[in-house]
Amino acid sequence: MSYFWRLAEERIKEAQRAGAFDNLPGKGKPLDLEDLSWVPEDLRIGYLVLKNAHVLPPEAQLLKDIHTIEDLLKHVEDEGERRALAKSIQFKLIRLDMLKRRSMPLRSVRDYSRKLVDKLRAK
Repeated sequence: MSYFWRLAEERIKEAQRAGAFDNLPGKGKPLDLEDLSWVPEDLRIGYLVLKNAHVLPPEAQLLKDIHTIEDLLKHVEDEGERRALAKSIQFKLIRLDMLKRRSMPLRSVRDYSRKLVDKLRAK
């Protein structure tokens, strides 16, 4: 055992004897351990740190933003604002496509944009 390991163990035992751990929340209850078997072992600590900090991967954050803007579009009546939001969705979709590194044809993005604009004009 290293010096620091022994020092840490000694301090933990002292704290236990002093009763520092007696009134912790959840005392006597089973631990709620999450199954992380699907996360590679060398990435688990990083995954937990990001999860506890409520940080999403860029792709997931973009999808969340797109859905939020789409929901917002349902309630916006100003045509200029609607166009700006639709344009924002377009840029986010392009960014998402670039992040995922998939070869989505530009035509598909344009088709989606056209459908979105047509839908907005119909309202």
